[in-house]
Amino acid sequence: MRLPWVIVAVLAVTTFIHYLDRNNLAIVLPEIARSFGWSDQQVGAYGEWILGAFYASFGLVQIFLSPFAERWGLRRSLLASVVGFSGVTLLFYPLGRSVEAIVLLRLLLGAAESIHMPTNSALVSRYFPATHRARANSVYVGGILIALMVGPWLIVPLTEKLGWRATFLVLGSAGLLISVPLILRFIPPDRPAQARPTSDKAFSWREALSGYGAPRPVLFWLYVLAGAANAFCIFGMLNWLPTYLNRQQGIPFHELSAPLFSVFLAGVVGLFGWAFLGDWKGQRIPLAAVGLFLAGLCVWLTAYTEAPLLTLALLIVGFFFQSSYNAQEFATLQGMVRPDRVGAASGLYNGLTVLVGGVGGSFIPGSLVALTGNFQLGILSVAGGAWIVSLCLGLLWQLQKRVPSQTPHA
Repeated sequence: MRLPWVIVAVLAVTTFIHYLDRNNLAIVLPEIARSFGWSDQQVGAYGEWILGAFYASFGLVQIFLSPFAERWGLRRSLLASVVGFSGVTLLFYPLGRSVEAIVLLRLLLGAAESIHMPTNSALVSRYFPATHRARANSVYVGGILIALMVGPWLIVPLTEKLGWRATFLVLGSAGLLISVPLILRFIPPDRPAQARPTSDKAFSWREALSGYGAPRPVLFWLYVLAGAANAFCIFGMLNWLPTYLNRQQGIPFHELSAPLFSVFLAGVVGLFGWAFLGDWKGQRIPLAAVGLFLAGLCVWLTAYTEAPLLTLALLIVGFFFQSSYNAQEFATLQGMVRPDRVGAASGLYNGLTVLVGGVGGSFIPGSLVALTGNFQLGILSVAGGAWIVSLCLGLLWQLQKRVPSQTPHA
């Protein structure tokens, strides 16, 4: 069977640039703090707002906008998102001169990026059978981890040479010059016969609450809870890891690239390894449950070592295990809902998980740092989130086993 892998390769490129634009602020936060003269407590207090603003708009907007995007057309929606978030990133150069302006721009960036991931999920569901979806999803999700892995090597030197606002100007240009031509060339235009929603309304509260055709909505919502806790882990680390390594572990800003590269490389390796296992064994949920338990353990153990190299090693192993969830995430979701509502369901799932987990991953560690000045406490909160994921997935697995007649959507 010949599958259109070029589509997910293009999605990987657009997602790579998407995440550079999203995570650039977390990487340059130590430099922003230095330029504004913030103390550690101020980094926590201001950082939670400028980081959390993105996730608030990103989560809320995609819940309601994803069903409209699915109706409007997947390629057009993808193009609109890329042009939107690239344009907002460009605006950081002239406008990002105060905390208030940065918060507003982050809100706009979150709204612009909101429909990107649901559109990716809908495209994979449209063009790939269920037996290949973990690997297909992992190609574009791999763009996320590669951006996190390569991002410091690009952003740290650019920031040191140009300043952080000019660096955003370079990153915003990349989406317009690279992603847009690739989408126009390789993503097929929508045809009327292709899996358009059958509902008369683009957004329906009734459909949303029922999990967009999930045979047992309670399982869908339990999976959303697991996803929210997983998002807390991811964004708690993404938002605070560079500053934690800089301020808590004493690693100079210009030396952050190698440690961050090592951590995210482990995530890339794990992502494709766990995706292969998920498609091969078909046991997506138990794989992720075990992986997140071990990831939480690794993060917790960082509190018991004062050696930066050992701390880094624990974080590397932890990211490897955490990727077990990312590898199965959208493949599991795509099998839970009606095929013609995958985009809307992905928007609901991703919107809620990012809204709860992304905002929580910004504010909870940030508040702990603001109160105590201790970045270690902020990082330790991630371990609790990982164990909540593991618990939810274990319960979901047991509930699914009690309903053998339920078959997932293809």
